[in-house]
Amino acid sequence: MRLLRKADQRGHADHGWLKARHTFSFADYHDPEWMGFRSLRVLNDDTVDPGSGFGRHPHRDMEILTYILSGSLEHQDSMGNRRIIQTGEVQYMAAGTGVFHSEFNPSTSEPVHLLQIWILPQQRGVTPAYADRSPAGAEPGRWHCVASATGREGSIRIHQDADLLLSRLRPGDRVGHSMAAGRHVWVHVAEGRVMIDGQVLESGDGLAVWSESELAVEATLDSQVLLFDLA
Repeated sequence: MRLLRKADQRGHADHGWLKARHTFSFADYHDPEWMGFRSLRVLNDDTVDPGSGFGRHPHRDMEILTYILSGSLEHQDSMGNRRIIQTGEVQYMAAGTGVFHSEFNPSTSEPVHLLQIWILPQQRGVTPAYADRSPAGAEPGRWHCVASATGREGSIRIHQDADLLLSRLRPGDRVGHSMAAGRHVWVHVAEGRVMIDGQVLESGDGLAVWSESELAVEATLDSQVLLFDLA
């Protein structure tokens, strides 16, 4: 079974300093048919103006991942972490029992383009935690495990039975993914254009897949693709 979510069907918010596209219901955008997919609750495509950002605010009981597509983002939190993450880097925060943080574009001239991802945790009340990874130099044309429940392959360990895979593809590159019984997949095209078993997906498109065993992704342009393998 497959369900396509086209980029232009997503929710949209324009706050001046922030331009956002919401794959699932978020903030003032509410669509009861798109409240998330399995444990994947939020997938926002955000562009933040230079010198702007999200002021200090709280979260709890959520697994939060940020992937920087271009530009840089300065993170500060109540755990004492302060970090500027750059293009191609992934940041993780387990909000758990509660954490405050801010995210700010430190550039005076360049916007930052990022994906904001929220995953519901398997258990509430975990100890807040922070991590980041830099898969920017990862070999193109294959999947790289960015986050997982086990921390396998050097990935960020998260509190959910979910894998986040990332692939950077050149035209003609092809990657496959095997789905175990009972698993569900969400594919998000962050940049470019790909074919998934003959179906065209362009930048911002998403595809839900379940009750299948295999899928194949082939790039027709330089592309970045995220794949969530979910219980």
